[in-house]
Amino acid sequence: MTRLERYNVKVRILRLASLECTGPPVDLASMFGISERSVKRIVREIRNEGKSIRYCHFKRSYVIDKDL
Repeated sequence: MTRLERYNVKVRILRLASLECTGPPVDLASMFGISERSVKRIVREIRNEGKSIRYCHFKRSYVIDKDL
């Protein structure tokens, strides 16, 4: 995956997380054509960049914590 492709995946994950409609990591992986592990790695990178993203089991989606 190139840097541009990785950046685009990050942007799309953040957009979907803000709408609370990412689905579980396995769904994101199939949507982007990457592994589930890669999705989790990219989400960790997003967190390391200062975004407060987490997985909500109730909503079955990644969500952005707005109060943090």
